[in-house]
Amino acid sequence: MSAQSLVDLLRTRWVSAPLGFVAMALASLLAFHVGKDVAQVLFGGSEAEAHVVAPTAADPAPRPALAAAPAPAPANSPFVVKSILKIDEPIKFGQYFWDESAAATGPIVVTVDLEARTLSVFRDGHEIGATAILKGYGNKPTPTGVFPISEKDADHVSNIYDAPMPWMLRLTSDGITIHGSKVERGYATNGCIGVPDAFAKRLFGVASLGDRVIITDGKRLGVGQPIIENAAPAPTGPAALASRDS
Repeated sequence: MSAQSLVDLLRTRWVSAPLGFVAMALASLLAFHVGKDVAQVLFGGSEAEAHVVAPTAADPAPRPALAAAPAPAPANSPFVVKSILKIDEPIKFGQYFWDESAAATGPIVVTVDLEARTLSVFRDGHEIGATAILKGYGNKPTPTGVFPISEKDADHVSNIYDAPMPWMLRLTSDGITIHGSKVERGYATNGCIGVPDAFAKRLFGVASLGDRVIITDGKRLGVGQPIIENAAPAPTGPAALASRDS
């Protein structure tokens, strides 16, 4: 082999090898990227999971369903306030109002607001009576809640305090009652609700066993509002636990 032939052979090999290597490298690189793209399409990957499309304002994320609000009591319900007595000033201690002309018949509900120290009598949703009250204080407060009248006794006498409680309407088994009392400023009860004797007699005459007495501490009612639905479901406070006059 001549020297020229040897030089030509070496040049051919050195040139062919890099070109072949480059071609092979390009082919491998192309295959890698194509395979990676195919793998992401078929199986997903960390890069694909990182791209999360945020919902737009027109397509909000689903929200949990909310429970439907209870339907309001119908306007003709006997337990919705239909009218209140026209009383132009705060009721004074010992004072009461009574007017049955707005409702001659219908269910009776009694409401007591301890904060305002007043009691109202509703018949068929119309207020027919209102008075100032005495209530319990200190370690013998008047409890709040919904109480059915469980006993009536026009001539009741306390077997603990040996004191008369005329026109008594019992609310609890531990001695909480509504009864006639000397309602004056500075007086209090042992948890009972004291009302003027003349008012107690009228209330005793219209109330029946099972009628509900709703005692709240600051709940005011207006025309169109439910009387029963907004009341607390059960008695609360120390007076509900302490033993009282029976």
